[in-house]
Amino acid sequence: MALADTIRSDLEQALRQKDKLRCSTLRMLLSSIHNAEIEQRKPIDDQGIITVVDREAKRRRESIEAFEKGNRQDLVAQEKAELEILLAYMPEQMTREEVVEFVRKAISELGIKGPGDKGKLMSQIMPQLKGKAPGQEINAIVTELLSGN
Repeated sequence: MALADTIRSDLEQALRQKDKLRCSTLRMLLSSIHNAEIEQRKPIDDQGIITVVDREAKRRRESIEAFEKGNRQDLVAQEKAELEILLAYMPEQMTREEVVEFVRKAISELGIKGPGDKGKLMSQIMPQLKGKAPGQEINAIVTELLSGN
């Protein structure tokens, strides 16, 4: 079953169960997917949907951070609940150690010499890690490993 069909099916189930938070989150997600399809002028595949889910999850993480600074625990709780719902549609997340191992392998395969080759490395690994780990974490690991080389 395609990811979009799974999301629609989960929305129908949430509607039957009268789960308001899940309904609103899945409707927002389907709307974002629809907007991405309009933007690209064609239906998007599962990888495109994962990109949309990742973007929405990133927005939730940023909102959680902002609401924590503003001491709005009620909004933090809602954003965290929405984030959990969104993460269910993401591929299994890689641990930091797995990302470090993947980046080290890419560095040796590509013959990366130092920080000057960061762009080359990032352009090769980001498509493979997209949706499996947060971009900020990947960037931090790459920077750390290249400065240590």
